[in-house]
Amino acid sequence: MVCSTPVVFLIFRRPALTARVFEAIRQAQPTQLLVVADGPRNEAEAVLCQQARAVTENIDWNCDVFRNYSDVNMGCRDRVSSGLTWAFEQVEEAIILEDDCLPHPSFFRYCETLLEYYRNDGRVMVVSGNNFQDGRQYKPYSYYFSKYNHCWGWATWRRAWQHWEFNPQKWVEFRDSGFIQSLCRDSQEEKYWTDIFDKLFLEGNINSWGYVWMFVCWSHGGLTALPHVNLVSNIGFGSDSTHTGGESKLANIPAKEIGTIRHSTFVLQHIEADYYTFKKIFKQKFFKKLYYTAYKLKLKVYSL
Repeated sequence: MVCSTPVVFLIFRRPALTARVFEAIRQAQPTQLLVVADGPRNEAEAVLCQQARAVTENIDWNCDVFRNYSDVNMGCRDRVSSGLTWAFEQVEEAIILEDDCLPHPSFFRYCETLLEYYRNDGRVMVVSGNNFQDGRQYKPYSYYFSKYNHCWGWATWRRAWQHWEFNPQKWVEFRDSGFIQSLCRDSQEEKYWTDIFDKLFLEGNINSWGYVWMFVCWSHGGLTALPHVNLVSNIGFGSDSTHTGGESKLANIPAKEIGTIRHSTFVLQHIEADYYTFKKIFKQKFFKKLYYTAYKLKLKVYSL
């Protein structure tokens, strides 16, 4: 099946991974492909960046290709956000893949189906291909709605991306008005995300477009559709990754066939599923941080 939805491919300096993901895109044969590439930070990276870009030159199907390449290194947040802003100046909706996000063939059909189904529903801002529920399926539907807009293979509309902004003042107002409390199930979850967004917006310690986009969706009451099976495998964990270094239980989760898509009757956040996501992915980070802080304090006390 030819993919009629435009595909945005975000690449940088990993030609081997780029080739694997590009082959999956090639099998889907999108009629429009938009390639966004960041620039190198040094001469060694310049070679790798060129090799990664060369991979996307092998277009052997009927496809309109648009390219947006940076000559300088813009960094993760600015390159992805500016690239997507450029992409949505060209198209109304798109499927988005990074160079380490390997999709199952049914991922493209899933995205196309939901992009059409929720095209005019402002409550839904993201269609994601990720599932981190360890086999839990919220049937009879093929997907559920979440506050977490996982971005290892996803899709959205121009109508949603137009809200993108990096706005520290809006975060402060959101936090101080108590809206973060209404989104979090308990004090640990609230503290975790408050710390994340404080570091992101007020301290500049996190170079992430994904967290910014999550806050944008939260601040507009936007929901994300997540499939009942995982559709995209992150194959990029390792020393050369920007945000996914080292080992992780989220690395290389198998991607599966979604089957016949049955739409949800209700457009509501699945609170239980989201809290499981927090406990599995984020809460462990929270306690590791507390342990490390306590350990440093203990060392300081001993030194005194």
